[in-house]
Amino acid sequence: MKHPLRQHIEEIISLKDEEFDFVLSHFEQVKKRKHQYIVQEGEFVNKEYWIIKGCVKSYFLDENGKEHILRFAMEHYWITDYESFVKHTPSKICIDCLEDCELLYISSENRDKLTAEMHKMERFWAKKSKFGRISLQNRILSLLKNSAKERYDLLLEQYPKLSQRVPKKLIASYLGVSRETLSRLDS
Repeated sequence: MKHPLRQHIEEIISLKDEEFDFVLSHFEQVKKRKHQYIVQEGEFVNKEYWIIKGCVKSYFLDENGKEHILRFAMEHYWITDYESFVKHTPSKICIDCLEDCELLYISSENRDKLTAEMHKMERFWAKKSKFGRISLQNRILSLLKNSAKERYDLLLEQYPKLSQRVPKKLIASYLGVSRETLSRLDS
């Protein structure tokens, strides 16, 4: 059976066995427990994570301490604070585990080395970045033009098992509605 990261990469580019071994040699595996952080606001982030198993949330806290969910990420998703990762600035967001997680991570330095030595991987990350921008654009458009009910239905359509893995109050935060409003939408 193929390594799940190899299957993921090969959705975009093909790899020979020795090429994948070379790619994998640039990654480290880590396990995190439920409620353990991956990224904390204010830290400098030099790792990008790929989720083997588990579910995480990225969020920020406003000046009143209210949590605003930016994104959920589950198996086979990439996540980090990309601004901090690329610009080497303090993180503006937090990323926490909602479940016990198994992750692979690649450091900024190793990613730069890998893409310099293996242009296939540069193409892979370029394509993943494009998909990420499309996803972000669609999320912004949804927030601007769709009703709360439409946003909720779209979320359930895109991620049918999310409501079984994530507390309703976090889904409400992601949608930008109160928990009470979500309860009305859910009925």
